Amino acid sequence: MDKKTSVSLKIASGFCVALFLTAVTGCDKKPQQTHSAAGMQAMPVKTVPVKLEDVAQSSEYMATIKSRRSATLQPQVEGRLTQIHVRSGDRVKSGQELMTIDPLVQQATVASQRATERQKKAVFDYDAIQLERQKKLFEGGVTSRELLDQAQQAYDNSKADYDAAVASLKMQEEQLAYYTVRAPFDGIVGDIPVHVGDHVTSSTMLTTVDSAGDLEAYIYIPTERSAEARVGLAVELYDTGGKLLEKSKIDFLSPQVDPTLQGILAKAPVHATPEIMRNAQLIKARVVWTTKPMAVIPILAVVRQGGQTFVYLTKKQPNGMVIAAEVPIVLGDTVGNTYSVSSGLNAGDQVIVSSTQFLVNGMPVTPLGA
Repeated sequence: MDKKTSVSLKIASGFCVALFLTAVTGCDKKPQQTHSAAGMQAMPVKTVPVKLEDVAQSSEYMATIKSRRSATLQPQVEGRLTQIHVRSGDRVKSGQELMTIDPLVQQATVASQRATERQKKAVFDYDAIQLERQKKLFEGGVTSRELLDQAQQAYDNSKADYDAAVASLKMQEEQLAYYTVRAPFDGIVGDIPVHVGDHVTSSTMLTTVDSAGDLEAYIYIPTERSAEARVGLAVELYDTGGKLLEKSKIDFLSPQVDPTLQGILAKAPVHATPEIMRNAQLIKARVVWTTKPMAVIPILAVVRQGGQTFVYLTKKQPNGMVIAAEVPIVLGDTVGNTYSVSSGLNAGDQVIVSSTQFLVNGMPVTPLGA
């Protein structure tokens, strides 16, 4: 073998040894840890202890505001609408004129009846004088009993005619009053679907008047919760933005199920406010069924990721190190600036409330307290 061939064999042999050592070294090397607790600096965090508080167990429904005192106005006479004195939303007083139906025909009837009443009154007055005259003549022996009886009969007949005329005039005058539609009580005018010139009958809806102060919330409770519904349950009323408007209590429960909504009607009194003043206004009603102790944590402690809700608790390791432990939780209702937690936490757990966006499960931390 020549010198050149010997050198080539040595180079090839060294290359193979190098490959073998590389393979052996690669097999023995352990995967690098993504997060090594021992190699990370502890992050200072604020913590608060989990407390148990009485939390309301409630359900939220849509409620409709209605007036306790509401009137739908329909005409008691038939005719053409000639005047509308108010607009929707106007506040009116009891007896205030709202609309006028053409009264000309009825006014003519009243005038005719008034003339008849005056005629009957004249006859009655004459017969009354004649009766008194016949009584004096009879007492003086000048006239007979028969003439006195005739005078009495004429008086009785004219009196009956006059009384009938008075009653008829009163009835026609009352009928005339129906041509002016008035507010039945103090309240707010609702929608006015009619217009001047419309022909209205006793079945025509003219408008509504709702008392401004006497309101109540209509809440339909599903039948599956009917066993829990009772008079006296607390009700919290909110606007559509979540602002608390008023706290009330159920004072009426219907004994029947509404076949359309498949719910039980519950009513709760409401005071009129700038936020609650319209009949048929929609608001949110939270019915409080009961209260029970639940874990309560600050809203800032809750972390949401990938559709899951969890918090970080401080957990002391056997070597004395404190780490952030990720714990899944099930949230309940909000209570002010806190969440109630139905499962996942126990009283006394130290929950982290700062820098949660930087934490990783198992990361070393230094609790600072709240």
